[in-house]
Amino acid sequence: MFDSDTELVAAARAGSDAAFARLVAKHQGVVRGFLRRVLGGDWAEADDVAQEVFLTAWTSLRSLNDAAGVRPWLCGIAWRKARDGMRGRRRAAERDTAWMEASAPPPGVSTEDRMAMEAAMAALAPDERACVALCLAEGWSHGEASMALGLPLGTVKSHVGRGRAKLLQALGGSNG
Repeated sequence: MFDSDTELVAAARAGSDAAFARLVAKHQGVVRGFLRRVLGGDWAEADDVAQEVFLTAWTSLRSLNDAAGVRPWLCGIAWRKARDGMRGRRRAAERDTAWMEASAPPPGVSTEDRMAMEAAMAALAPDERACVALCLAEGWSHGEASMALGLPLGTVKSHVGRGRAKLLQALGGSNG
């Protein structure tokens, strides 16, 4: 049985799943602990990232230059994955904030009206909702929506017309 990281890495590179499993068992505590601290104590996120680390390590084992340095190599992979995840979450939050600001209801629209509109949209069939969202909410042409959704032009026009009528009815407006 292999004991040193160098022996385990050599055996894993030769195709031994058992040797790689021993490497994982030997170093997963360090990797998970590091990730838990880096990710602010989010254990679930740390465990998810740790799984990604070991998958990456398995597919990249040949790139490890110093087999004796497997622990720092694993922590380096962990750091890059955690950093990428943090960046991605920050970017997503920035996009969400920008979207929320851009899609804020116009002045004079009450919270109740906005909630009624959301409920009315949710009640539409999925295809109708997609057509209404693109054509009425986003200002797309029927042709653009047809191309984007892969629906015939006539179907898009019908969905928009029926969807508009249903929204107006649900919101107490007239269909004129």
